[in-house]
Amino acid sequence: MSRDATLSPGILRLACIDSEAPPLFNLADADGRRRGYEPEAAELVASVLGLRVEWVFLAWDDMLPAVCDHRVDAVWCGQGIIPERQAVVNFTEPYAVFDETVLVRKGDPARSPEDLAGYKVAAIEGSANMKLAVTFPGAVPVPFTGEDVFGDMLAALRNGEVDAMVDDDVVTVPLGEDPAYDVAFTHPTGNRWGIGVAKDNPFLLAELNTALATVVADGRLERIWRQWMPQLPFPLGAEVPA
Repeated sequence: MSRDATLSPGILRLACIDSEAPPLFNLADADGRRRGYEPEAAELVASVLGLRVEWVFLAWDDMLPAVCDHRVDAVWCGQGIIPERQAVVNFTEPYAVFDETVLVRKGDPARSPEDLAGYKVAAIEGSANMKLAVTFPGAVPVPFTGEDVFGDMLAALRNGEVDAMVDDDVVTVPLGEDPAYDVAFTHPTGNRWGIGVAKDNPFLLAELNTALATVVADGRLERIWRQWMPQLPFPLGAEVPA
């Protein structure tokens, strides 16, 4: 790779929140190491490019500004590819595709969008999840952001500050086994996730896309997917879909 592609030669500096959201990622350990599908996928893609990943933990709403301000090289952290974000950064082809799930407190009978009338529904501000939440008839969307936005939404649901929350199925469906929550329903949105790169860094974008296509085609990304999310079918074919 060109020395101009990343902020520091040999290093891919990636923004993410530090949160407990398995199987996507767990809280970083004392040495800053992370476990989960996203960290392992990032390490794999970086290795193809001969780069070492360095994670930079930021509040959710500071990640895209950090990319634009060149404080980090890219954001690799649950970024659904939606027009509002595409106006700010460029995205790679997807490394994951998920549907969206509504979570309620244990024992709540809601099982459809119509059942959420009058419910306060949490979702990340400006996200694909919020775009879905605002379509629920009679629901009251409640935007969340911050250092640990996922954990904050779960706590608000558990404590009764909100009545439901929307997030991608990969992190919400497993919580149906938690004694505090029930899965209300899953909506088949096919939410595509990509790596966000500054608009003035097309070379890094192209290199990341090439590396992604390589690890999809040779099966290495699918192996990581099946390790962390065996219950979900791998959504990418021999070529990353456009």
